[in-house]
This record gives sequence, C-alpha cells and structure tokens, in this order.
Amino acid sequence: MRKTLKILYISSEVSPFAKTGGLADVSESLPKELKESAHDIRIFMPKYGSINERKFVLREVIRLKDIQVPVGNKVAVANVKSSFLPQAKVQIYFIGNKEYFSRTGYYVDPKTNKDWKDNAERFIFLCRATLEILKKLHWQPDIIHCNDWQTALIPYLLKTVYQNDKFFKDIKTLLSLHNLSFQGIFEKKEFALLASSQDVSKPDSSLEFFGKINFLKAGIINADFLHTVSKRYAKEVQQSDEYGFGLQDILKKKSKKLTGIINGVDYSIWNPETDKLLPNTYSRKDLKGKMENKRLLVESHGLIFKENIPVLGTISRITEQKGFDIIIKSIDKIMRLDLQYIILGTGEIKYHKLLEKLAKKYPGKLAVNIKFDDELAHQIEAGADMFLMPSKFEPCGLNQLYSLKYGTIPIVRATGGLADTVKNFSQETGRGYGFVFEEYSSAALISTIEKAIAVYHNDKLWKKLIERAMKLDFSWQVVTEKYLNLYNSLLS
Repeated sequence: MRKTLKILYISSEVSPFAKTGGLADVSESLPKELKESAHDIRIFMPKYGSINERKFVLREVIRLKDIQVPVGNKVAVANVKSSFLPQAKVQIYFIGNKEYFSRTGYYVDPKTNKDWKDNAERFIFLCRATLEILKKLHWQPDIIHCNDWQTALIPYLLKTVYQNDKFFKDIKTLLSLHNLSFQGIFEKKEFALLASSQDVSKPDSSLEFFGKINFLKAGIINADFLHTVSKRYAKEVQQSDEYGFGLQDILKKKSKKLTGIINGVDYSIWNPETDKLLPNTYSRKDLKGKMENKRLLVESHGLIFKENIPVLGTISRITEQKGFDIIIKSIDKIMRLDLQYIILGTGEIKYHKLLEKLAKKYPGKLAVNIKFDDELAHQIEAGADMFLMPSKFEPCGLNQLYSLKYGTIPIVRATGGLADTVKNFSQETGRGYGFVFEEYSSAALISTIEKAIAVYHNDKLWKKLIERAMKLDFSWQVVTEKYLNLYNSLLS
C-alpha cells in the first residue's frame, strides 16, 4: 500500500480566492484530487486585500500570529488566517502582511499596468514566511511543491539560509514551471533583502543573471526536481531562447531532473452535461443543446444566426504569446471566409484597440469582448463550433481541453501542451480530432481554418470529430496519478 504523503503546495494564486490565469485553476484542482487520494495536502498563498474574508470564512490561527520574518535588515510580521477550498477538505493558509499584500493587484499596479516596484521584497517575504510558519506549525511536509518565480526562492533558501536547520533536513522540493517568460528578474541591490549571517555578500551563480538576480533561475538550480506542464514544453525550454528565455542551457544541464505532466481538467466545473452556466446542457449522444447554445451566443453578440455557418471562438489573454499578432495580420482574410468569430479576453492595450476597430469594420462577422467573464467563457466553449489557439508558445493550455469536452473542435499551433493534447485530423486515415499547424504564420493559420471549415460542411465527418473529442479524458484523476509517481520517486 502506498505511503500517505505530507505535501505543502505553495502558489501565488489559487482559485477561487485569487486568479490571473491557469496557475490558479491548477492550484485548486491538483490539491483537491490529492486530498481525495487520502494524502495530507495543505496550501499556502498570500492573503491579498481582494480576498473576501466573510464569503470564504477565513479564521485567525492564534498560534500563527505576529510571526517574525527576516527581510534584509528588517523584520516583517506575518499573520496567518485559514480556510478550506470550497467543496473540499483541503486546508489553505493565507499569509498576511498589510504592507505587502493588502493592496489591489497581485503583481502589477492596476492603475499603471506596471509591476509593483517592491515585488522582489514581497515575494522574498512570502518564501521566508512560508518556512518560518512551517516551524511554528510543527508540521514537516515530505515535499514542498513550489510554483513559478514567486515561490522559486524556497529551494534556494533551503540550500543557503536554512541549510543547517534540522527541521528541514529531509524535505524535498519540486518546482513547477508554468511559463518561462515570467522569471522574477530584479536589480542586484535587491539581493540584500535575502541577506543573513549564512549568506554570501553578493549573489552566487544560482541567482546571478546578466548583472541582475533571477528568482526562477535560483529555484531551477536548487530544486530537487523540476516539472513543466507538458512533455513537449519540457523539451522546448531546453532548446532555444525562444522558449527558455535565457535559461535553456541551465535546464538542459538539469534535463534528468525535469519532466512534463499535462494539466488536468476539473470536469465538475467543465462538463456540458452538468454546466450550470449554460442555457442548455447537452451530451455526446444528444447535441441539440449545443446548437441552441450557438444560436443564443451568436444573437447575444448582435450577429445573425445561421445554422450552417461555423462559429469560431477564442478565450485568451490578448497578447503576442497567444498569437494575436498573426490573428490581427490574418483577420481581413479570415473575415472573407464563411464563418463568424467571437473573442473574449484582456491583455495588451494595443491589441485591444486594434480588435475593437476591427469589430466595427466587420459587424455581423466579428464580436470582441475586452473583459474577463467566466459565464461568457463557458457559453463560448459550448456555443462555438471551433476554438482557435494559434499560440507562439503554450506551456500547457487549458482551453483546448475544455473545447474537446464541449465538442468544440480546436484549431491550434503545434507547440507545448497544444501539440501534446490535440491530434491533427487526417481525412485519409480518419484519425485525429482537431486541426494543427506547425509554422507560426498568417498563411498557415488561414489555410488551417479553411481546412476546418471544409470538414465542418461534411456533416458526417464533423459529427465523428465531435464524438471523438468529447470521449477524451483529461481528468485530474488521471493526471494526479502521474504527480504521485513523481512525488514518490523524489522521496525514494
């Protein structure tokens, strides 16, 4: 029988408390599933000012009040509150400090859209507070599972500041890399905030990065094992600057301690048979509700509904990484095709303006929603016929997995998790359940959309594609087993 593991999962965002992207979803779903597998899993995260304490029933933890946390030459104070993940028995500890976390905006100032100037200090505090709180709790996890640059200093601190502390002697660290383009790079002077009697006077090579310091680099070098969110992305980040963003050589050196596990989908939230955010539920065996959802989606956007015209959807951060440079280059040609296109998301202001201008140019064909709207996201997944994700790079991607479950056929570029999860449809063999292109270009994007439209008009083939897509299982139950194998191999 498998040993019960004690796992500390630390993340800068956890749904539904704080969310900017897919990390928050993973940070909710994986711990839930680990708890279901009877492991002792606890979550640490910052107590941001935007978290509704009454709604989520946060309670003070008396023995975790006024914890002293060294940050450079001063001592900051952590106060911890506790709650549980909704509909789960996973305990979550919120690490509070008014100076660092009570403001609005997790990483950036919402007024300027620029990073907070004290981000280095804020997340050094989070990492050191985590280790100090564990000692006060008298709880020694087997594994500390860190996520991205915001928590990447924990492996570094354990190998430097806390290296002689017996409390941490047997703890192993796993660092998950969700997106290498965000690394936590700061001016060298910020190193003083890490200073302690055990530290060297200047950054060592694991922190130093082209005259600055790099939190993610320090985590990569010092973690016991590394994980990315797809097998393809684990290979890509070792290959070139395009994917590794300056860390590719270090990742190549650690390739034997690097693996890829695709993210799972929480089918209690994303399932067209039970989705409470849909006007009409539907199943693989009865798709009538999908057509009705399509009609309502199209009409709610001021477009004219026609049953035989395919609707293309995109729900995304509106950035170059997500392929919006080639979407905008291609849009005039896409609009000449026999389709309607609905976009939902927020991101770079320059793309917001261009898309809003294009929506005015193509009324009846293009609808653009510059906002985050969870209900509308579910309705686009259910009402669209196809889902476009032409990412420049995509560590994992979740929307293509939601689309498959909703019978909304993905059109994707072959990168990262998109390449791992979407198999290209071939008319010759009849295999596959999506449309995949290799080259990052407008021409490749347009020709792939054209192929998808041609298959869409073959009713028999399209129904087969939908059936095959909706049968696939990317549930967290399947994925969690892979994490447990990784945790156990780390401990052995």
